[in-house]
Amino acid sequence: MAYYKDLREYIRVLEEKGKLQRINREINKDTELMPLVRWQFRGGLADEDRKAFLFEKVIDAKGKKYNGQVLVASHAGSRAIYALAMNCKPEEIVQKWQEAQAHPIKPKIVASGSCQEEVHVGDNLMQHGGLEEFAVPISTPGFDNAPYFSAGNFVTKDPETGIRNVGNHRTMIKSPIRTGVDGRMPQHIRQHWNKWKQRGIPMPVAISVGPIPNVGLVAVTKVPYGVDEFDVAGGIAGEPIELVKCKTVDLEVPATSEIVIEGEVPIDYLEREGPFGEFTGYMGMWDPNLTVNVKCITHRKQPIWNAYISQFPPSESSLMTQIGEEAAHYKLLKHDLGIDNVVDVAFHLESGGRMMCVVVLKNATTSQAWQAIYGVSARTSLYSKIIIAVDDDIDPRDMDSVFWALCYRMQPHRDLHIAQGKTAALDPSSIPPEAKADLHALAPTSALLIDATRKWGYPPTSLPRREFMENALELWQELGLPELKPKVPWFGSSLGFWPDEIAEEAELALKGEHYKTGEKLAKNRIKV
Repeated sequence: MAYYKDLREYIRVLEEKGKLQRINREINKDTELMPLVRWQFRGGLADEDRKAFLFEKVIDAKGKKYNGQVLVASHAGSRAIYALAMNCKPEEIVQKWQEAQAHPIKPKIVASGSCQEEVHVGDNLMQHGGLEEFAVPISTPGFDNAPYFSAGNFVTKDPETGIRNVGNHRTMIKSPIRTGVDGRMPQHIRQHWNKWKQRGIPMPVAISVGPIPNVGLVAVTKVPYGVDEFDVAGGIAGEPIELVKCKTVDLEVPATSEIVIEGEVPIDYLEREGPFGEFTGYMGMWDPNLTVNVKCITHRKQPIWNAYISQFPPSESSLMTQIGEEAAHYKLLKHDLGIDNVVDVAFHLESGGRMMCVVVLKNATTSQAWQAIYGVSARTSLYSKIIIAVDDDIDPRDMDSVFWALCYRMQPHRDLHIAQGKTAALDPSSIPPEAKADLHALAPTSALLIDATRKWGYPPTSLPRREFMENALELWQELGLPELKPKVPWFGSSLGFWPDEIAEEAELALKGEHYKTGEKLAKNRIKV
């Protein structure tokens, strides 16, 4: 099936699949909208029961009514929704990500696009109130100090190479034509800004809100510097992303975006930005940060404002990041570093989908385990605070299984390393919140690295062999007992150490002939 042409086609598919909740009563974007969606993450709803929300009648704290809708949790309200955004089945997500990274497709420039149905520039920039035209919600009412873009896809270019970067950054609305943006090092947008600053030229920027969903998926994933995220988005779609040239800056944006904000980032000053509720589960602190001065706003008629729900994990943004980071790290380890026995990479939602990583390897040597662990640690200084390598009989997404490996397959004095030189500006454990702001972004942090793979042959797991568990499962179902969700491991298997003599004794027991073993043991008593 061809990929979606715009966000509106995608919304129709969400509704057809039963994954969209329309809200047609008036909802206050500043006090009600995000708390309502939050309940599906904090109210005990199972992943499969969560939906995207489309708010059709939006007002603000002053009673203003907006000529547009607000869409939330549309990209990763659940894993099934994420699969719809990828245009595939849930079980195909990882493979599709691998194909997109291995076979990117460059975008194509088109003459016009629906994102420019209305243009506000120059004397008409404030014709509809600038940024006040859009129903931008407050994500963490009571703690955020302004409405923030949470799904703004920032497009910038490296002035040396001309290669684009597309990244997602929180964006504080400071006036109808000015925003703050969280663009700290080592984010690619900040690396671009540093290069523009060296040239003495303000950095051109364009922010796409509400493009086709694959753009949002790649924007939140840490694609390597120098790779154009639009190429990877094309790989997901299986066809080139259509881009149009901006009106006032030398940049290109998705042609069917709902809204595009064009502007410049000054290079001669920073301005405080924050606080904003973050994926860590805590409020992200305020820092001197980048500013965007808006030069032009273009949008579709009756534009839909797209927002991600982030903040306390699990959330939409943590699931988006989790899946994207899993795919990116799998490619890094398996294909770029050549560790061919890597089976899986799992990031945990409880860590915001970023900070805890479990790597699964098959029959790994100690050196392979450490190569994989340090490969994950080195990919970015921002993420992966806890990295664990496990064997392929461990479910990396089940912490019961992971803790079992930690308890009985590693020794702290031998299998635990601390990696220095990380940095995590949003981690409140890195530096006290009252510390000087300009040090906050550079606070040195570290990572906990653990090899929890078996170092030698182990006795079998203490569970019945597979054929007995499978037979018992059939019996369970025949008896009409409650539906099961098997946990790994759910049957016993050999792990390398099980002498033939002991195996033969177990076979005798299955035949009811265990007395023969008793007789044998009686002949081999040890005198004391």
